[in-house]
Amino acid sequence: MKKVILFIMIVAQPLSVIHAEESHATKLLKQRSEHLKPVITKVSSSVYCASGYSPANISMIVGPEGLVIVDTGMFADHAKAVLKEFRKTSDLPIKAIILTHGHGDHTGGASVFMSEGEGVPAIYARTPFNTEGNHFDDGGVTINGLRGARQGGFRLPPEKRINNGIAPAVYPPKNRNVFIGDPPVPTETFRDGRKKISVAGLELELVAAPGETTDQLYVWFPKERVVFTGDNFYQSWPNLYAIRGTAYRDVRGWIRSLDMMIKEKPLHAVPGHTRPILGEKQTVEVLTNYRDALQHIFDKTIEGINQGMTPDELVSYVELPEHLQNLDYLREYYGNIEWGVRAIFTGYLGWFDGNPTHLFSLPPAEEAKRMVTLAGGEPALRKAAKQALADDDAQWCAELCDHLLALHPDDASARTLKAEALEMLAEKLVTATGRNYYLTVAQELRKPSSKE
Repeated sequence: MKKVILFIMIVAQPLSVIHAEESHATKLLKQRSEHLKPVITKVSSSVYCASGYSPANISMIVGPEGLVIVDTGMFADHAKAVLKEFRKTSDLPIKAIILTHGHGDHTGGASVFMSEGEGVPAIYARTPFNTEGNHFDDGGVTINGLRGARQGGFRLPPEKRINNGIAPAVYPPKNRNVFIGDPPVPTETFRDGRKKISVAGLELELVAAPGETTDQLYVWFPKERVVFTGDNFYQSWPNLYAIRGTAYRDVRGWIRSLDMMIKEKPLHAVPGHTRPILGEKQTVEVLTNYRDALQHIFDKTIEGINQGMTPDELVSYVELPEHLQNLDYLREYYGNIEWGVRAIFTGYLGWFDGNPTHLFSLPPAEEAKRMVTLAGGEPALRKAAKQALADDDAQWCAELCDHLLALHPDDASARTLKAEALEMLAEKLVTATGRNYYLTVAQELRKPSSKE
């Protein structure tokens, strides 16, 4: 009898309790948090980088006549904290701000730096600026806000977030949106090629470098051979596709941009996120491996496409070569190789995977009815889903739950079962964005349906 009672107690426990032991992925992300702590790195005699104070890095170049700020962080509070640290090094006025692209985590603190110094600093950027944000706005798309909050983990309690892979797990200030207001309006712009500028007694070069966004640029400081890479490089597998939703990110353009940075022969690299890479040997090696990794994934994806593979087949076919697989700066902390492979396929061939069965797929509810019949009724399908979870097959459990929920969206037991499956999947995923998305949707599923 005691054994029976013990068995019932174990079965009744939530899956989060049964699988209390930390997975390898969770341990990796927790170790990653050490890299993401706030720190000011002196990169060269004139360059300082503040990483970990905000999701995106904020950098300062000290010139004879003033300061140049490269990217401004996500929120004003972040920018104020960094400026306080920078002021320990120099009290010169801020002469210019350079924005590597229009993402809000790089532009949100601009007002803090604009209010410092003698007059209003010039703001340098590419044009058209903030292309990704404008793309959503022009199309009237708003769901990316919800999906972005899920990806970022902004709706999760602190105990469910470890970090964001390339950034600390910060939250927006209370009662404020993730990205506040409109991005700053650049005063000095260029579209293509290379723009040489003289500011604060410094000679800098701004180089058009499409990649994570089409408005991306990198900053080259030739005197001290420092490259500010923007988001075309950070110490993680890159976000070739963001699960919050993006238009196709041109991977070939991204590769070309990395190649240009390598040809500068930099001594040091300051990424858009994570800590700088210091020393010529290490910098060139890291950027070269990064470029080669993207090139390999792109080439293998196209190779598979030309063999007639579907996206589901490609993700099993495409992988990094062995010599790149265990490099920490290519680990999938933020982006994910599978998502990139699917994005490349869609970017070139669109939604149709080539299988004519999928030209006119059954609607989810209709397919669910037939799956229920095939399984021998809803109780049998539900039993199979529960068994899948017990067998540590969370993906199959979630897929079976989708059939149950397609028929009955308010089914509380199916919602809870799928939530447990998503939580199990999250525990095993090192990609922080996907992990946050799993956990946020699980949290949503555990709340009563609006139709109940």
